[in-house]
Amino acid sequence: MRKLENKELERKSVADFKTAEKTPLIIILDDIRSLHNIGSVFRTADAFLIEKIYLCGITAVPPHKEIHKTALGATETVAWEYQKEVTEVIQKLKQENTKVLAIEQVEDAVLLQHFKVVKGEKYALVFGNEVYGVSQKAIELCDGSIEIPQLGTKHSLNVSVSAGIVVWDLFHKMIP
Repeated sequence: MRKLENKELERKSVADFKTAEKTPLIIILDDIRSLHNIGSVFRTADAFLIEKIYLCGITAVPPHKEIHKTALGATETVAWEYQKEVTEVIQKLKQENTKVLAIEQVEDAVLLQHFKVVKGEKYALVFGNEVYGVSQKAIELCDGSIEIPQLGTKHSLNVSVSAGIVVWDLFHKMIP
């Protein structure tokens, strides 16, 4: 076994990324405090060709040195937009027939491993504040909620870790 060199990985150029067919997933970050978490989510979005990221509330926007530190250039590839009110983003996406899901522990949440992707459907995933999670006002507008099962003593994961887990799972279910 030999570790591959970067030139062997056949990565897309920025121009190729921009024109590539995107995974029908949108990420909504609401009131994310950590610039490192924001950058990490951008990097995950780049890895899985995510369609767009919405940055809402107090979530910082590029360009920013601390976001760039973890995004490693993904802010230049992944489409993003800032909107102050997460509720307006959710309502807009629902009007565009996008299924909006909170990633949160709520009544009647579907465990991630049981969530079934409908082929041809576009999904938006709402990730909330590192301390308070997804706001109740956002949850009330969502079409449903996905919960990541956790078996230890803690009942939450870092928001960028949660984004990586959920995006990978849905990507895996969407792409044959």
